[in-house]
Formats: sequence, structure tokens, C-alpha cells
Amino acid sequence: MPDIPWLTPTPPAAPDAEVYVMASRFETATLIGAVRFFLKSPGIIGQIRKATGAHGAALRARVPRRTFLTLSAWEDRDALYRFARSEPHRTSSRAASAYMKESAFTFWTVRASELPISWEEAERRLAEQADEQAEQPNH
Repeated sequence: MPDIPWLTPTPPAAPDAEVYVMASRFETATLIGAVRFFLKSPGIIGQIRKATGAHGAALRARVPRRTFLTLSAWEDRDALYRFARSEPHRTSSRAASAYMKESAFTFWTVRASELPISWEEAERRLAEQADEQAEQPNH
């Protein structure tokens, strides 16, 4: 399946502006769940294109492996949370929990001049977070 490459709905105001970045990794329990997840993607991308404070987003879809990575950059944390609580993302994410096996999220800030973020950077940060969680008691 093709990836959805980095798109920039609203460029940051200045190259030295700080932006809030989120990377996520999702694995569905079944292939049907992966297809459902993927079919919701165009609606979510459309929502991001119109979202206030969205500075960039991309999707890496590996449907046969039931794995998806998302990467997005926002004006600030509040802009990301407003997006997450809005439709269609809110309803889609609730529905996806029924067929999700695992999900992971990581957040950090960068200067606007560092956009777009590479997939390598996103995957490195997700792996670091997974390692940190594995080292914590009760995991």
C-alpha cells in the first residue's frame, strides 16, 4: 500500500518557531482491522488538511503487516489535542480500539526549520520510548 507523504496544511510562522511533533505506531490484531484502519485514513488526512495549527503530517501504511506509523507536527500541544477530539478522528479512534493490538505514541518539539521529520527519526524515538517502558517495573 502506498504511503501518504508529508503534507503541509499550514506552514509555521517562522523557521525558528517551536513545533510540537507526534509519532505513533499502530498494530491491528487482524488483517481485516488493518484494512478498516487504512480505509479511515483519507478522512483523517482530509481533517488534518483543514485543522488549525497543523504544520505537517504523513502516514506509513503496511497493511499486510497490520502496522501503521503516523507522523505529525503542530503549532502546539493544544492544536494536536483539538484535532484529536474533533470529527472524524474522535469517532475513528474509538472504533479502532476494538481491533487494535498495540499502539504507541511519542512527543517532542523541534524548530520549524527541521520539518519535515524523517521516518527514521520517528521510528528511533518510538523505539526509545518502547525501551524505556520495558525497563519500568510492571511492564
